[in-house]
Amino acid sequence: MTSPTVPAGKPTSAARSDLSRIMTVLDTNLLGTVHGGVVMKLVDDVAGVVAQRHSGGPAVTASMDEMAFLAPVRVGDLVRAQAQVNWAGTTSMEVGVRVLAEPWNEAGVPPVRVATAYLVFVAVDANGLPRPVPPVLPENDEDRRRAGEAEIRRTSRLARRDAILRSREPSS
Repeated sequence: MTSPTVPAGKPTSAARSDLSRIMTVLDTNLLGTVHGGVVMKLVDDVAGVVAQRHSGGPAVTASMDEMAFLAPVRVGDLVRAQAQVNWAGTTSMEVGVRVLAEPWNEAGVPPVRVATAYLVFVAVDANGLPRPVPPVLPENDEDRRRAGEAEIRRTSRLARRDAILRSREPSS
C-alpha cells in the first residue's frame, strides 16, 4: 500500500476567513446577554470554513482546545469571528479564532475582543478516514508566533491525554 503524498504547503493567508452576525434577542441567555453557545457556534463555523479551505476538502472538529470569554456580547452587537490555521500536522490542524463585537448602529466605535478560541480539526476523505493536510507556511512574525504557541498547546494536549490514559491503567 502506498502512502498518500503530502500536499504542497499553503500560506496562512490562503484560508484566513471571517464571519459576521448581528446578535438578536433570540440569542440571549437569562441574564440578557448573548449565550456563550451562540458565540461558540459562530467560532466553530468560521474555524470549519478555514480548516476546509486549508485542507482542500472536508474537515471535522476534533476538539476545542481552549475557549476564553473575555467580555459580554449584547443584543444588537455586530459580532465578527476571524480565523486562520495556526499549525498543521500530518492530518490535523489548529485553527485560532478571534471574536470581536461592536454596536451595529455606531460607526467608528472600535471593536472589543469578546472571545478567543483554539480548535483542532482533522481532514477526512470520502470514507471519513484522516487524510493528509498541507503544511502551514507562516508569512510574518505574528504567524510564526501563533505557530509556536500552537505547538505548545499540542504538546500540552497530548501530554494531558497520555496522563489520563495512564491514570486509567490498573494499579499493580
